[in-house]
Amino acid sequence: MVRFSSFREFYPYYLGEHSQPACRRLHLAGTVLTLATIIAALVTRRWTLLLVAPVAGYGLAWIGHYAFERNRPATFRYPLYSLLGDLAMFRDVLLRRIPL
Repeated sequence: MVRFSSFREFYPYYLGEHSQPACRRLHLAGTVLTLATIIAALVTRRWTLLLVAPVAGYGLAWIGHYAFERNRPATFRYPLYSLLGDLAMFRDVLLRRIPL
């Protein structure tokens, strides 16, 4: 297992694990669903919705890895950096730094 000393060092690796547009689209959809679920929980005060948020996000992301990338999600090896990578990739797609 490779050790990364910073997120800046990890992010190029993360992007390499998400080279297929279909995988990135599923990640983007999962991130949007997760954020929408968190907002819905805050607005409605239905805190059980927070249990659904990770399933929505990771479920779609993992489908992308298994169906399109044919690799193992980075979440299993680098959980915190992977979460930060999802958010950074979401930002970079919205800013059109990464093609969707």
